[in-house]
Parts: sequence; structure tokens; C-alpha cells
Amino acid sequence: MAVYTEVPDDELAKFIASYDLGALLSYKGIAEGVENTNYLVHTEKGPFFLTLYEKRVAPRDLPFFLGLMEHLARAGLTCPTPVHDAQGRMLRTLAGRPAALVTFLEGVWIRRPQARHCWALGQAMARMHLAGRDFELSRANALGLSGWRPLYARFCARADEIAPGLAATIEQELDHLEANWPASLPQGIIHADLFPDNAFFLGDQLSGLIDFYFACNDALAYDVAIALNAWCFESDHAFNMTKGQALLKGYQSARALEPSEREALPLLARGAALRFLLTRAYDWLHTNADALVSRKDPQEYLRRLKFHRSIRSATEYGLEGAP
Repeated sequence: MAVYTEVPDDELAKFIASYDLGALLSYKGIAEGVENTNYLVHTEKGPFFLTLYEKRVAPRDLPFFLGLMEHLARAGLTCPTPVHDAQGRMLRTLAGRPAALVTFLEGVWIRRPQARHCWALGQAMARMHLAGRDFELSRANALGLSGWRPLYARFCARADEIAPGLAATIEQELDHLEANWPASLPQGIIHADLFPDNAFFLGDQLSGLIDFYFACNDALAYDVAIALNAWCFESDHAFNMTKGQALLKGYQSARALEPSEREALPLLARGAALRFLLTRAYDWLHTNADALVSRKDPQEYLRRLKFHRSIRSATEYGLEGAP
């Protein structure tokens, strides 16, 4: 249950009254999400989504996140859009937490994505990358290459509690990636966490993208690599090339990958697998059994990492020849 901060009824009603949305009719906590407190709020003008930002989100980053969502929405990408209050503010304080109200996005996330969903996701990601080109703010990727070794240092002594030999695997991978990570790929705004639960569908139609709270500036193709990891592996941990091909085709229908990006994709996919292995491993070892947040198995990404280490060409992900 992702409700860490309870909001008194009268305080929430006063908060909503400062917007031109009519009276507060009802609200309820939302169980989805693990980083923040979320409420679905119904007013006389319809439903909205209220987020209270908890300690894992740095307040200094909030203008970037909210500004990016507004920028993307103005560019035609469907995503939650921050609502301005009567004084023009997007970011407020509620129950002692930074808070924002955003538009409600219709749709559901797909538990078992098919190739058609992967195609739609790839195209939406490319459109997002293109729309972000003229966004004026920037944010470094705190969970990029430079952050992986410091994160690993916080649990390295206990890594083998998760799987025998995990420490040695991570250390070897860090050495390889730090020595070979590409430095001159096309850069821009990336989502950096575009998992199936962050893409909504109505039927087979993608209705929008959500949860931009890891968004940052990084290599655009790294975002593609994250999506390949998140969307194209089956429950038995096998890579589904049909889904990979669909995702990459969808992406290239809006933005063609450059030769340098195509060449780097296997290495980027290894990096993306390691990034989520590291964060999951840290949470696995540091989350109490009675915590509200469910731990995610880091070994899923250990298996993905081992798969990517065997890949020599992006064609093995389903990437077709240059157009």
C-alpha cells in the first residue's frame, strides 16, 4: 500500500479548494507505486491524482519532474499534467510533504504484454525522446554508470546472501562496463523507468505514460535498453525476440537509431540489467519484512544480465538492418 502519509479530511478539502475544481467529493489511497503517497481525488470537475512526495524523492528535483510532464503534454504526448492552483503554483505542501495534483489518466497497465503492446510502447518512447529535445531543465542520472559502484559498496559484504557468487559477478560486470561504456551516444531526456506498470492501455491502444520520477538526461538508447529488459522477457526468464523486434520497430517508426546506438545496444542492455539488479539487491537486503513495499527479486535481473553477456549484436534483440 503506497500511502505513507495520512491526510486529514479537512486539510485535504482546504487544499482542493485552492484549485478551480469545485468541491471535494471523495478520495482514496492508491496501492500502486512504491516511492510516494498517492490518492485518487474526485472533485466536481472530475478525477485527479494527488501525490505527496516522500523522503526518497529530492525536493530539488520536483520542478524538473513536474515541468517535464507539462512540457511533454504540451508537445502532444499523453501523460499526467500538473494542475496549477489559483496562484499558478504546480508544487505545494500538504501534511508536511511536497505535493502536486495532476490530471487523471484513463487506462490500465498490461500484466503480460504482447508484441503489439511492445510496438506501441517503443513508438511512445521515441516520441517522448523527440518531444524532450527542447526541454530547458536538466537532471543528471543519479542511477547511471557513476552511481552503480557506490550503490554496490553499500551492500557488497552481503551480496552472496542473495545468490552464491553474486559479489564476484557484480564486480566483474562493473569493471567491464566502466572500461567500455560508450561516451558519445545521442543524449536527451529519458524516462529511465519505463516498465509495463508505467504505461497505460485502453484495449490495445496506449493511452499514456506515467511516473516520470526517475526521468533524467542520459543516452537515449539506454532508455531503449531498459525497456528491452522490462518488456521482452517471459516469466521463465527467456528473451522473446518477437517482442524485442516489435519494440524496436515501434521505436524506429518515430526515431531511427543511429549506427553508434545500434552497436552499443548490447552493452547498454547489460548496464540496464545491472542497474536494476543493484537497486533490487539493495532493497532486498534493507527492506524489513513488515514494510509496506513488496521486495522485488534481484535474481530476475541477474538472469537477464547473464543473457545480455552472451549477445554480440543488436540483431539478436530483433533489430533489423539500417533503413
